[in-house]
Amino acid sequence: MSDSPTPPSRPPQPGKFLADFFNSILNSGADRAIPHAFLIAITLGAIWLTRSNVLAQIPAVIDLGAIAGTPPAAPVLESPVAAPIVAVAPPANLTRQTDLHTNIPTRPRKDIITYTVAAGDTLFGIAEKYGVTPETVVWGNPILKDDPHLLRPGQVFRIAPVSGVLRDVQPNDRLDVLANFYRVAVDDIVNWPGNDLDPADPKLVVGQTLVIPGGSREFVQFVVPNTSRTVKRVANAGSDPGPGACPGGYTGGAVGSGFFIWPANNHWLSGNAYWAGHPGIDIATGQGDPIFASDSGVVVFAGWSNWGYGNMVQIDHGNGWNTLYAHLSQYNVSCGQSVLQGNIVGLAGSTGNSSGPHLHFEMNFQGSRPNPYNYLPAP
Repeated sequence: MSDSPTPPSRPPQPGKFLADFFNSILNSGADRAIPHAFLIAITLGAIWLTRSNVLAQIPAVIDLGAIAGTPPAAPVLESPVAAPIVAVAPPANLTRQTDLHTNIPTRPRKDIITYTVAAGDTLFGIAEKYGVTPETVVWGNPILKDDPHLLRPGQVFRIAPVSGVLRDVQPNDRLDVLANFYRVAVDDIVNWPGNDLDPADPKLVVGQTLVIPGGSREFVQFVVPNTSRTVKRVANAGSDPGPGACPGGYTGGAVGSGFFIWPANNHWLSGNAYWAGHPGIDIATGQGDPIFASDSGVVVFAGWSNWGYGNMVQIDHGNGWNTLYAHLSQYNVSCGQSVLQGNIVGLAGSTGNSSGPHLHFEMNFQGSRPNPYNYLPAP
């Protein structure tokens, strides 16, 4: 037998190793399938880590060769070891936040819109809803006739885009006259974009509705005149206050202290507060609640009022003060009667120009009508 040279040893080939390894799994029983599957996953993971140079960057804590049953092969570095990856934190002042909503800037309204009055609405509530003054609502809707108590559900109101006046152009209207009447400059009317007036040649069209921003005018007041107990009433043609008016000419009687109490059990407002178009306050009541004399005095009006106040009582306190109680369901006093502070003068209701039970309460001092809220005890 001739001697033949011993073939040089060659390192194990990865492909042959994997082929033998898979054949051994296929020839093994079902009870060894799961452990072998685990070893396949570990082996493939080790090969990927070795080829991607990741193992060169971390300490070797697991002997993958021992787990696979074969000696671990020395990694072959085909390229220099990559530099460690360093995470860079974003700047501290850089904040990114996901916002699913888009905020659209609110643009000033320039057109006139309409609003249908609903049950429970008040003039103040409607004005606040659209960001205008209560006067603007009254002046823009002739249906109210300058009386906020004529507010009714179902009415369709015109709502101006800004506080001011709405003017329906009449024949012979002129810009200079309108500006003077509503206390604004001509340019305020011409330059309002919704009026569509040519600044070089502004022409008014009959029936056109003008927005007069910042405009104002006097109210047509439908208020009961101050009545004195000692002066006899003289009937004036066309100004009949109603069957509740007393003849007057009373001497003596109770005199007030000048200090007032709330005329109802509730001490909060419901409906209109005091303002230029409403020289009183609306106090919350229930139907039939008792109404009290706010101070001592003599009754100078007791009964129905033609001014829209319904059943009304008026008291002269003999010291320059006069108080008025309106929209009563009934009145419990008579003309010339002396009443003391806290006496019941009637029951609350909703008669006259009223959309619900409440007490309209006014105060008069020597012809002026101050805000009653300023003279009643704090609620």
